Amino acid sequence: MSYDTPPPTHTPQPTGRRKRSRYTRGQRWFIRILLLLLLGAAALLGLAVLADFQMGDAGDLTALADGNGVYLIVGSDSRENLPDDLGGKFGDFAGERADVIILAQVAEGRRQLLSIPRDLKVDLADHGTNKINAAYAFGGPNLLVDAVADATGIRANHYLEVEFGGFAGIVDALGGIELDFPYPARDGKSGLAVEAGTQTVDGATALAYARSRSYEELKDGSWVAQGGGDIARAARQREVLTEIMSEASSVSGLVRSPWVLGAVGSHLTADSDLNLITLAGTGWSMRSAGETDSVTLPVSGLEEGGVSYLVRDEPAATEVLDAFSARRRLPAP
Repeated sequence: MSYDTPPPTHTPQPTGRRKRSRYTRGQRWFIRILLLLLLGAAALLGLAVLADFQMGDAGDLTALADGNGVYLIVGSDSRENLPDDLGGKFGDFAGERADVIILAQVAEGRRQLLSIPRDLKVDLADHGTNKINAAYAFGGPNLLVDAVADATGIRANHYLEVEFGGFAGIVDALGGIELDFPYPARDGKSGLAVEAGTQTVDGATALAYARSRSYEELKDGSWVAQGGGDIARAARQREVLTEIMSEASSVSGLVRSPWVLGAVGSHLTADSDLNLITLAGTGWSMRSAGETDSVTLPVSGLEEGGVSYLVRDEPAATEVLDAFSARRRLPAP
């Protein structure tokens, strides 16, 4: 008796089709990257809002002029918040004075920085004859804005202030700035000590360089004092300020923007009409400018009543101030 071989058993196959994505692999990656960028932008915006909230408010400065073009940038000599490696380098002076006074603007594609020597002789309301940096100590930002306007004929639209420690903190948040030293340099009082060449310096070194009053260079085996007083010192301050603005708006600066925003928010004081968005726009304009005019108001020395002052050196001072006011190229120093 024979039996037929049973038919093979077949596993039933699904009749439905696999659902296909409406996006290609490349499109899916693009969407993921876009979402990450949006999340990063949202986080950065949140940090900007927080930093703006943290930024010190100099109040409603009635002495400022309407508009947005001219900034008065002030570095106060407060000893608070100094980096540990600079502690004691600048003495134990109590209170604050305006150690750095710079008028800044972008004009016709040029960044213009005009230093006002801190020993410039002025007449301060209710305080008589004094040096311009004393205006801050006597009457705060409003009196300083007035004093600068009286001395130069230029009334700023915005006010920015940073103390020593904040200055160093911003440089450190940027990961340092590049400064070029043609010779090894030092200043035993400010703590500066650098080798020759292009150096990436930290906040403490940048501050020591900008604050140096006894700047020396090693030439032919000997340390040589460079002199120049506050004029040379102001030039170093403008150099550091230019590098800070350049680094802050560079690719690496943008990558570090969360730390930079935190440093700016913690250490910067501004007039009540200025926020970080406006400030960032100005910083970008400064970086985009093709050339830099960087000068100190021309001055000469004056001894009066046993006090050493600086006074405007005419006609050179008027030429510089007229050019700045008219947004023309500033005469070379």
